[in-house]
Amino acid sequence: MFTTLFVIVLAAMVATKYWLALRQIRYVAQHRAAVPAQFSSSITLDSHQNAADYTIARTRLALYEIAVGAAVLLALTLCGGLQWLDTVISGVLGHGYVGQLVTIGAVIAITSVADLPFDYYRHFVIEARFGFNRMTPALFLADLAKGTLIGLLLGAPLLFAVLWLMRQAGDAWWWWAWLLWVTFNMLVLVLYPTLIAPLFNKFKPLDDASLRERIESLLRRCGFAAKGLFVMDGSRRSAHGNAYFTGFGSAKRIVFFDTLLSRLSGDEIEAVLAHELGHFKRRHVLKRLVVTFAISLVLLALLGWLAQQPWFYTGLGVTPAADGNQALALILFFMVLPVFLFFASPLNSLTSRKHEFEADAFAAKQTDPADLVSALVKLYQDNASTLTPDPLYTAFYYSHPPASQRIDRLLGHGAA
Repeated sequence: MFTTLFVIVLAAMVATKYWLALRQIRYVAQHRAAVPAQFSSSITLDSHQNAADYTIARTRLALYEIAVGAAVLLALTLCGGLQWLDTVISGVLGHGYVGQLVTIGAVIAITSVADLPFDYYRHFVIEARFGFNRMTPALFLADLAKGTLIGLLLGAPLLFAVLWLMRQAGDAWWWWAWLLWVTFNMLVLVLYPTLIAPLFNKFKPLDDASLRERIESLLRRCGFAAKGLFVMDGSRRSAHGNAYFTGFGSAKRIVFFDTLLSRLSGDEIEAVLAHELGHFKRRHVLKRLVVTFAISLVLLALLGWLAQQPWFYTGLGVTPAADGNQALALILFFMVLPVFLFFASPLNSLTSRKHEFEADAFAAKQTDPADLVSALVKLYQDNASTLTPDPLYTAFYYSHPPASQRIDRLLGHGAA
């Protein structure tokens, strides 16, 4: 019964993803010939068509990723891949902590290797074709090695602790695992800006005195305290520009990509920063953390129940082990969870777009809305973001409102 349910939901997810992607490709191609009237004075036809081609190329690649991802999932579950891995590894290392960690690591390695060609193609074919990629193959491999090492250093102890709790903490192990998960995430939020991020990028203090004074004045007006203002060498990897806040509590930092600073004026940078400040003033970060932690508690409780159900294992092509199923339960749960949660994607995207509108409204009160509009137009142009996405595709996937909706709202704030 569970096997049938899994296959039906997986098929529905894959079919829906393909349907949405093909809609996006068709819709963007149909609107490629002319710049929307709203942007006719600020976006050239060449830029509009370049953004359309870029969007179509990335979406076509996603079609192959969907197919490969589904094939790997089926190979590991119903086709017996995970069962074979568990048999081989436990035959050598047993079902103790070492054997279970190696089994989890093997599954992560397999899925990562399956994703690797797409990451490489995205950077060195699509991004390069459209003039965005500045990453060398050596840097790509260095990032991969660093990411793998950090994943091992942080992930292995966390997994060991969860496996230990599953064995030793009784039926309520999931409660203690949730507390551990929350603590781990909060610790990473604090440590990421100063210990992890510098392993991948160089950060230097913002040295433009005039811009620094403008930003500090904005921060004072908004009652926001930051640990520092930094510029990141984003141009080392990509021509895309961005700005973001990182850290938590007193460790908060404001980070600008060097590509962003080279493209926007002082007024526009201030407006972009005011938008980011809006997320904090409207407590979006805190709200999302609370929701994320609440959902993770429910999901871990569900895992605690499923881990005791033999049909959960057999329904996914795995024979429960007499001497422990902890690793198998974790692997199966986190492999199939995205399948069952996929159709909740529009709700998450809708919440995110709502937050973006609220942050824009905050920025419009702190700065001239026209400055944020001009900054957004430049960012849409520089990042080759399509101005004409398919509405249904947007509803499922877009965390930010489409350009036309966002700019219309901002212009409305300016007229108010």
